[in-house]
Amino acid sequence: MGILLEISEALQKGSAKVVGAKTQEALNQGIAPAAILNDGLLAGMGIIGSKFKNNEVYVPEVLIAARAMHAGLNILKPKLVETGVKPIGKVVLGTVKGDLHDIGKNLVGMMMVGAGLEVIDLGIDVPKEKFVEAVKEHQPKIVALSALLTTTMSEQRVVIEALKEAGLRDQVKVMVGGAPVTETFAREIGADAYTPDAASAAEVAKQFALA
Repeated sequence: MGILLEISEALQKGSAKVVGAKTQEALNQGIAPAAILNDGLLAGMGIIGSKFKNNEVYVPEVLIAARAMHAGLNILKPKLVETGVKPIGKVVLGTVKGDLHDIGKNLVGMMMVGAGLEVIDLGIDVPKEKFVEAVKEHQPKIVALSALLTTTMSEQRVVIEALKEAGLRDQVKVMVGGAPVTETFAREIGADAYTPDAASAAEVAKQFALA
């Protein structure tokens, strides 16, 4: 299975061109799309995630690796659909109302895709109504709320309350994160999980999705 290792290694180096070409080559060789996804792309992204967590690589390297992963995913997606390979779960992700930060959110989204989840990214400055609508429409297992300002942290609580009012709270696991957010705050507002970084967020989301 040499080519899958080559895909993983090219992804870790952030070479989108090589990842795309090798993904196509692997398909041409008749390797199953699921194997290319799991043992090539996701394996490589998993290694980047661990290194990021241990401060061996930083945000720029993760973003470059994620771009390479998407180059492979774009080629694989139609094949995965044909063969009926489904993501392990759906996540609705967004930065809460009043907050325009997106680097952390984007990193979390990429890591979650790298963990095999489907991510519905609502963007930044997302009001509670939009989160509620997205949960109704997409039926995710997880809602992930990002806040980078102390002034917008309370908006995470607002979203959780809105999900309760809509009768949706029990259907989803709510994850919160962002620089000012703490474990204690997450418990106070009734979130299911707080994670300090993108790699941990992806791990916890994966556990929730598979539970």
